[in-house]
Amino acid sequence: MLEFDLDKALAQPLLKLGQFSVTLEKLIAAGIILGLAALAVWGIRFITSRSQARVAEGQAATIYVAGQVARYVVVLAAVAGVISALGVDLSALSLFAGALGVGVGLGLQDVVKNFVYGLILLFDGSMEVGDFVELQDGTSGLVVAIGPRATTLRTNDHVDVLVPNGLMLGGKLTNWTRDRTPRRVHVPFTVAYGSDKDKVRAAALEAARAVPFTRPDEGDRRTQVWLTGFGDSALKFELVVWPALEAVKRPGGMMAAYCWALDDAMRRHGIEIPFPQQDLRIRSWFGHEGEAGLAAAAGRPIAPATAPSPSPTAPNDAAEDVGRGEGD
Repeated sequence: MLEFDLDKALAQPLLKLGQFSVTLEKLIAAGIILGLAALAVWGIRFITSRSQARVAEGQAATIYVAGQVARYVVVLAAVAGVISALGVDLSALSLFAGALGVGVGLGLQDVVKNFVYGLILLFDGSMEVGDFVELQDGTSGLVVAIGPRATTLRTNDHVDVLVPNGLMLGGKLTNWTRDRTPRRVHVPFTVAYGSDKDKVRAAALEAARAVPFTRPDEGDRRTQVWLTGFGDSALKFELVVWPALEAVKRPGGMMAAYCWALDDAMRRHGIEIPFPQQDLRIRSWFGHEGEAGLAAAAGRPIAPATAPSPSPTAPNDAAEDVGRGEGD
């Protein structure tokens, strides 16, 4: 008797729309399917995260793509299973499908476009999870997730920036770590006119070697010093260097480390780094004796000209931060 009443209760329609009816039995079946799907999605995410932590960086990107595809398949299968469990007649949904098409055309086109672009990003291979990218507007960060709507970039300040997938594909994007090959960077600096170029080159190479993440010279990948131009009050140089890949992911800290090392090296070698200024020189008119006479007439003591002594070398904090995987 109890079993008969239970079956009857489960088969009792709760909602009826024409030939379609929703019963408690159908709702329970749909709930079980959704629960299993949610458990499967959680399990895929857990296994993917554990696997990514145990393999190399290149293999981690492949595992992430496989995990995302598996999650999409589970979600689609769950939707189909729920529709089947509820006994929905797909032909009856034709009107709803037409309305959905109008909605996509009017307001959901960006959602659909970003989802499609997300699939393209997953399979295109031009950008993977773990890459360090820079967008056209200057935003840069590590790709930590490629979702159905947006790609998550984590900046070096540990701020997560959500960028719509359409913007990732529609604009200019620089991938600094694609294929995990070294990249060359240019560090500009200036010295005063009249400086010995050979001494400047030696000091700049010494500065590059002092930075711990500078890669050793090999083949055509070697540290160089270029004279690039003549400024109003300075010679323009560039230190052209190949840093380690992890340093490239922290451009701010990397550039700060090289600038710090360059300043230390220039001071040690007595090379002047100029700054914008205007000098009134009267030596050409009066000579050294004239300068002494002017000073005496003004009642000022004559101080001997002495070169500034180099300050003790301070620790290069930026180089240490980048070496530890920190910094900008």
